[in-house]
Amino acid sequence: MILQKVSEFGIAIDAMGGDYAPEQVVLGALASANYVKSRLYLVGNPERLSPLLGSSVPANLEVVASTQVVEMDDKPVDAIRKKKDSSMAVAIRLVSEGKAHAMVSAGNTGAATAASLLAWRQLPGVHRPAIATLMPSRGGHFLLLDAGASPDIDAENLVEFGLMGIAYAEAVMGRKKAKVHLLNIGEEPGKGNAFSKRAQDLLGQYEWFAGNIEGKDLFRADVDVVVCDAFVGNVVLKTAEGVAEFMVEMIREQVPTNPIAKLPYAPLRKLFAPIRKKMDYAEVGGSPLLGLNHLTFISHGRSNARAIECAIAAADNALQADVTGKIRSRMAELLPG
Repeated sequence: MILQKVSEFGIAIDAMGGDYAPEQVVLGALASANYVKSRLYLVGNPERLSPLLGSSVPANLEVVASTQVVEMDDKPVDAIRKKKDSSMAVAIRLVSEGKAHAMVSAGNTGAATAASLLAWRQLPGVHRPAIATLMPSRGGHFLLLDAGASPDIDAENLVEFGLMGIAYAEAVMGRKKAKVHLLNIGEEPGKGNAFSKRAQDLLGQYEWFAGNIEGKDLFRADVDVVVCDAFVGNVVLKTAEGVAEFMVEMIREQVPTNPIAKLPYAPLRKLFAPIRKKMDYAEVGGSPLLGLNHLTFISHGRSNARAIECAIAAADNALQADVTGKIRSRMAELLPG
């Protein structure tokens, strides 16, 4: 039973996007409907969604019909032009029309990014959007951006990323007076290529810039926001995912299969459980595409129900915290006059 008061916000969910859609998307939406404040719009083929929802649909969840699906291998331009009734396109349209205020999708990242940008446009002062991803660290989490939206940028765009990251870190992550680091090959001033040096000069004009950070320190330092271009950011993200999965697999391989031989390893399960959870991408759920007039949360293509649930919860938190409004205010620092 839904007990919480539903807010005026709505979240459109691309129910057909992702490797395990629509089954896992529906399960994630049902789980989040029990506690999020936003109304949920599950967009997809009703004939496939209805049997998964069952007879007791939560009061704050509504199915919106669509007839097409954006596949993972679709080119973004083709997906936008040729699939205007896809679950992704309809979800974006719900936001454009004001019925919803954010979208969640585990579908084609390029298509979701391009379609959102085309439909909603950038906020004043933002020239390039950025995907902001929560990454685990000893201090909890830090925000990495850009993790995949804008690979070819100018150094000036990193200042925009920094301001957007600060707004999100303070509004959603609870950081006070968040600081920004630049991902670089050395922590000393003047390190890096021409792009990095130019970025340091520009970022150095602001009191919130805390200097360079090396890749080896990302996960053990106490940082708030780290900026880089999308090419570097996506490599960091995918490498971190691979290392995390590799470590879990290696630990699992060391445990004997014999039930008796397993007994001495039992205490280790409690020891590693919090670490494993912290490294699990499903617990983050989705990464917001920042810098547009509305929010898109992009989930991993392999998202399970838990990941979808967390992505919807993250979108709900961002709406309640007025992240877009706070980014708009932050960007005013760059605007003339």
